[in-house]
Amino acid sequence: MSDMALPTDPEIRAALLHGVPVHVVNTRPDIATDDVLARLDEALALIATHQPWRLRHLQRDVRAIRVERFPCRGAYDPAAREVITELTFLARRDITAAPVASSIVHEGVHARVEAFGVRRAGRDAAREERLCRRAELAFGESLPSALGAPVIERARQSLGLADAEVAPAIDWQLARARQDAVDRSTLGE
Repeated sequence: MSDMALPTDPEIRAALLHGVPVHVVNTRPDIATDDVLARLDEALALIATHQPWRLRHLQRDVRAIRVERFPCRGAYDPAAREVITELTFLARRDITAAPVASSIVHEGVHARVEAFGVRRAGRDAAREERLCRRAELAFGESLPSALGAPVIERARQSLGLADAEVAPAIDWQLARARQDAVDRSTLGE
């Protein structure tokens, strides 16, 4: 999943947050790795406080959280057993840590399904996405109302989508090309 050509000198950092190993590959000189780790710590603290069993599942079901540039806000890499959390998503300060935590909860459900041994070939992708969205909804509802409102709204909207919309086929090459164009534009290259 992470075959994007990285700059020759990305900042690479390892940490342990809330009992979960974290690997950061920061390819963006305009983003401070310390800020990203602080936001991730804040998001994991929300999970630990409001749904501690989800953090325990995450600790058991994944090897690590990997933070890197990625064409969507989060993903689960079953081969590596890692939750991917997108670097610029973590760096955003126009949102609270709740949507970040919700994304981690979502990807943690994918990890949980995998840990239970459900075969990928036989999975109903839309059904699994709805399971993840219901977990996001429950997480949002467990938060104080102002903090949970955007999580609840996004989850409810997603739950109302048709199968092809809730679990769309993604052209990862095109998505990565668009992401690279954004990075070039942002970094003035």
